[in-house]
Amino acid sequence: MPKLDTFVIVGASLAGAKAAEALRSEHFAGRIVLIGDETRRPYERPPLTKGFLLGTADAESPFLHEPDWYATHDIDLRLGARVTEVDVRNRIVRTGAEAIAYDRLLLATGSAPRRFPGPGGDRENVLYLRSYDDSQRLSGVLRDGGHLTIVGSGWIGLEVAAVARQRGIEVTVVTPDSVPLGRVLGDQIGGLFTELHRSHGVDFRFGRRVRELRGGTRVEQVLLDDGTTVQTDNVLVAIGAEPNVDLAERAGLAVADGVLVDAYHRTADPSVFAAGDIANVDHPRYGTRIRVEHWSNALHSGPAAARSMLGFGTPWTRVPYFFTDQYDLSMEYAGRLTPGADLVVRGELDKRECIVFWTVGGQVVAGMNVNVWDVNDQIQNLIEAGFSGHRVDWARLADPAVPLAELLP
Repeated sequence: MPKLDTFVIVGASLAGAKAAEALRSEHFAGRIVLIGDETRRPYERPPLTKGFLLGTADAESPFLHEPDWYATHDIDLRLGARVTEVDVRNRIVRTGAEAIAYDRLLLATGSAPRRFPGPGGDRENVLYLRSYDDSQRLSGVLRDGGHLTIVGSGWIGLEVAAVARQRGIEVTVVTPDSVPLGRVLGDQIGGLFTELHRSHGVDFRFGRRVRELRGGTRVEQVLLDDGTTVQTDNVLVAIGAEPNVDLAERAGLAVADGVLVDAYHRTADPSVFAAGDIANVDHPRYGTRIRVEHWSNALHSGPAAARSMLGFGTPWTRVPYFFTDQYDLSMEYAGRLTPGADLVVRGELDKRECIVFWTVGGQVVAGMNVNVWDVNDQIQNLIEAGFSGHRVDWARLADPAVPLAELLP
């Protein structure tokens, strides 16, 4: 009887679990070992800043599969296990004293939140939001009332601000930027989110950095770089994340803002692959490397890497996608914003019911639908057409009376 291969997945994350699921769906009959350092089975992260945090979703809602799913599909799920070494020469991963040999290895180790770099970051009410346990802890804090200071004005910071205000918490957001999300969406659309949050009572401190978190065992006062202070009960640090690449780097794999992989999610070692947050992919459509931390990327890149591990993968050409829900604003975003892109608005931006496009030379490079539904596939189709050189007339793109389908080639 021929020997069956062993595929090891390091990271019981969304990307890792979806890769394991895809391997079984593609009829891989060998051994699958899925290793995660958390004690909880794989889960999705969007609920952690939305319904789960708000208290409208139950405790099981973030989990990908029922508890017995892994055993039923003959997946050796190792929780609470930390991989200490990847030995690519001998094709072994080590977890403490145990060595597990592999034929193919997938790294899906995700990201970790950047820590507060200044004094006071070790106080007990300094919070982060990345894991299920983080969300549970933050949800408990938000039940207590008081004041929350959020350091950072990215997606996580704004989504938590919205939940906190809905739960009656006073919120101050401190950011060195002039508008939230300006680096991602530009100043005009960032201003949309400024007004949204201000209309719900959020206090923004723009152009400011936090110098120190002051207090005893708990932060009581946030000192800003202009000498002003914010009295607070809790602090959420939301200043971005760093890919967990230590294992890959120590294994000698190429690392630069993530693990470098080709369009098939392959590293330079033919037996090692990477997916999810850590994968810095050589994207054939964009002609450059792209690393994406959003849910959709993890959801789809895990299965894509799994198919490559099986030998029949296809180049990764997916357009980046993200969604958010804040108060009464729901939004989907697709594409990749190019510096200097022209902004085209279809609908009424001030009423938060519109589609926004970014174009370069008449080619659509990104699009965002705000409280307008069932159009994101068409937006992505316009972006796909742009890759082939298709140009769209601005006036027709901005006109809600012109169906998006008519703008396609």
